[in-house]
Amino acid sequence: MQEIIWNRTDLIDETEEVVQHQTKQQKEKLDDTEGVKFEEFYENRVKVTKVTVNQEGAKEIGKKEGQYFTLTVPTLNIDDHDGMKQLEKAFVKYIDEIHQNIKLTKKSKILVIGLGNKTITPDAIGPFTIDAMQSRQLEEHNEQFILYAPGVTGQTGFETSDFVLALAEKIQPDLVIAIDALATRGTARLCKTIQITNTGIHPGSGVGNQRAEISKEVLGIPVTAIGVPTVVDATVIIADAVDKVFRSIATKIQEKDKPSGKLSVTSWTSDSNSDVDLNVVRPIFGEWSTWSKAERRQLFEEVLLSGSQRLIVTPKEVDIWMTKYSVLISNGLFNWVEDRLN
Repeated sequence: MQEIIWNRTDLIDETEEVVQHQTKQQKEKLDDTEGVKFEEFYENRVKVTKVTVNQEGAKEIGKKEGQYFTLTVPTLNIDDHDGMKQLEKAFVKYIDEIHQNIKLTKKSKILVIGLGNKTITPDAIGPFTIDAMQSRQLEEHNEQFILYAPGVTGQTGFETSDFVLALAEKIQPDLVIAIDALATRGTARLCKTIQITNTGIHPGSGVGNQRAEISKEVLGIPVTAIGVPTVVDATVIIADAVDKVFRSIATKIQEKDKPSGKLSVTSWTSDSNSDVDLNVVRPIFGEWSTWSKAERRQLFEEVLLSGSQRLIVTPKEVDIWMTKYSVLISNGLFNWVEDRLN
């Protein structure tokens, strides 16, 4: 097969997965370098991935030099108030940690940019958050946040980064925070994750519609990007579904003669993290059933390459998710500033 190239993701920890799927020599090269530092742990239900990338590491994994925090609640669902509460708590903690080197006072100005198209729900997390922050700002008479939703280039005819640069030059803020929807290459990450990074952002990069970046290099001001993955490539969904089918059938074959299998009285699904010998389904489905998930995903990428078959998918409850995340990020930012200045 040709070299695997997964570019439809904005999540740093999925970049590490890419490296794991590359050759053993490339993986060992990353392990030996001091350019990328990974930490992964749980805080209650929130899985935290902390990644620090230096100049050497940026060349290795194709991500910008800086810090990345990825916060995920793997079991999160649309009615999970406890999960959202824990995610908000982690968000406040790590938005503070990533700004430890930035001094803020009560006179500091923070420019918050809500990126995206408000008329397209999966892309509306930025504008929705600006709306939520404006409502709270009116209630609390907070003057630290300057809020702006510039729309997208297709609506205005101008690069979003040009708007932000002009506004930053006029206002002279101490910090710029850009909020945007992200793309993921894992269905389990959709609307269950928040990524925070101090490297800025390339709007639209995850879905192949990359615009000029918004970053410290462009603005001359520290830029923090906050993103929520709301879309996934359709080929990822196909690959995940096929993998789940193969794993489920393989596990049932392995379990059929065991007492546990005979005693089961309910429908059963396999654990995606458990070890399953896929060789038992080879006689049924052929050699490709034993390929790695990455190899099967690449096959679907190659087969479904034409523009008419290139689909980007979002959850059916995306409108509810966007409302929940806009409130979470709004509350988190206000609470962070309040805690930081008191």
